[in-house]
Amino acid sequence: MSNSSTSTFGQLPAVTIRAGDGAEATVTLYGGHLVSWRTADGQERLFCSRDSALDGSRAIRGGVPVIFPQFGARGNGMRHGFARVSAWQAGEQGVDNGAAFAEFTLRHTDLPEAIAAAWPHAFTLRLRVAVRAQALELSLTVHNTGDQVFPFSAALHTYYKIAQLSAARIDGLQHVRYSDDTPHDALQTEESLQFADKLDRIYYQLPGPLTLHAGGSILQMVQQGFTDAVVWNPGAQDAAALSDLADDEYPHFICIEPALIQPDLLAAGAQWIGRQQLEFI
Repeated sequence: MSNSSTSTFGQLPAVTIRAGDGAEATVTLYGGHLVSWRTADGQERLFCSRDSALDGSRAIRGGVPVIFPQFGARGNGMRHGFARVSAWQAGEQGVDNGAAFAEFTLRHTDLPEAIAAAWPHAFTLRLRVAVRAQALELSLTVHNTGDQVFPFSAALHTYYKIAQLSAARIDGLQHVRYSDDTPHDALQTEESLQFADKLDRIYYQLPGPLTLHAGGSILQMVQQGFTDAVVWNPGAQDAAALSDLADDEYPHFICIEPALIQPDLLAAGAQWIGRQQLEFI
């Protein structure tokens, strides 16, 4: 038995899905933004800042922002793209193999005129969110519905809720090439990535799954389509400069995001799919 219902998150219209085992997820139509994921034991697994705007005036700080069609400032458009600040449409909802799911779509025809003019390509984005037991699956489909090729980047900018940053570690990144704010790329030599303060790295061409160890729990992260991963925490100094993040919140989250950093070219009529499967083991 599972169900879905319309709800609100702050002032934002949302859809909440619930699996028969008690797992649930809430997605706001603003941004197609997953803002809450509770495993069947009732634990909230995503971080959302208490200082985040939840009225549609700016992107939500936390949850899983959808990054499209550019990553960060790597392009001449809006930082991290327009998907996370656009109004999405709720689509199909139901049950599949015991998992409750919901789909959300964003089309070029949904965009405000100024944004559509700045990125004049015909497209459909489809986000599918499915939950059951201790698992969450996200898939993002990019469909070029026009007659011209277009370049795009994409990411699912996931904020994981953790007890304490200094006690967390990520496995699966050893020998993977990364870039940060230094001039040259490097290879990670350590078996586990641990955190002292600020960290902002893009890891390229992941060879396999990642695992996050935090607060006695182990989260396995498997991705397909997304070739890269971004690991980020602002640290104390950068957190203090963010108006939508309380100064004491940075030790309680870590961003690990499946990403396609180098823009891909999508042919007319073609589709690209990026998936992320998360499970506490």
